[in-house]
Amino acid sequence: MKKAIAMLLATVMCTAMLTGCGSDSAANESSQASGSSVTETAAATTTEVAATTEAADKTEGGVLVFGTNAEFPPFEYVGDDGEPDGFDVALIKAVGEKLGMEVQVENMEFDSLVSSIGNRIDGAIAGMTVTDDRKEQVDFSDAYYEAVQFVIVPADSEIAAADDLKNKTIGCQLGTTGMFLAEDIEGATAQTYNRAIDAVNDLVNGRVDAVIIDKNPAEVFNTKFEGKVKIIDGADFGFEAEEYAIALPKGSELVEQVNQALADLKADGTFDALVAEYIGE
Repeated sequence: MKKAIAMLLATVMCTAMLTGCGSDSAANESSQASGSSVTETAAATTTEVAATTEAADKTEGGVLVFGTNAEFPPFEYVGDDGEPDGFDVALIKAVGEKLGMEVQVENMEFDSLVSSIGNRIDGAIAGMTVTDDRKEQVDFSDAYYEAVQFVIVPADSEIAAADDLKNKTIGCQLGTTGMFLAEDIEGATAQTYNRAIDAVNDLVNGRVDAVIIDKNPAEVFNTKFEGKVKIIDGADFGFEAEEYAIALPKGSELVEQVNQALADLKADGTFDALVAEYIGE
């Protein structure tokens, strides 16, 4: 009888103490499972806090990184200090001031700008034309400039209209409207370059027959190579006007904020002052 009572008491005590009479491995597994759950919860919380902090940084005094291609004067070029400069660079920095954020501008290949938005950079401003293809990958701000393509040809060239470009070798910057236009010309060969200046140099040296590029850089190159080239309005070739806008990630709240900043810059005269300083219109 005493032995039975002793066994009963032992059983009750084991149940009450949980780990006192159970397997050490079972207790450890329970402890590890509990610890793992706590760790996972803490990690998830940390991730959420980091994401919230990052989002706050974008809207409350944070830093925005915008990509450009500093080979497209007067909109973007490398300044005397070795840093990107030009109308677009000045404009996006002014936008940043309106938003209360610092803007850093990174010089990149034009053709890689759109694919970099949302990961490597927060947006792009690079004399970028709004197209349906690009709108599938990014959202655009309101247009801030209307442009048209020009054709640069040697000073003694007889090229003057659309038919004259057929079967010609046409220089153009990779990924630009000029490239898309050149590819659509009957029999023409689109010779692409990472830098517009390289296309014009090849034109001057007789390696291409013409270069298609936006009006403003065409005017810059016309001055730089005065007497060696001439420029022709794209309207003579049937080229339509296009709009430049700032490219931003799909669904980004920055679209609305940037649009408001652009409107404010136009209203207070800053936009016109930048046009006068960099473009001269």
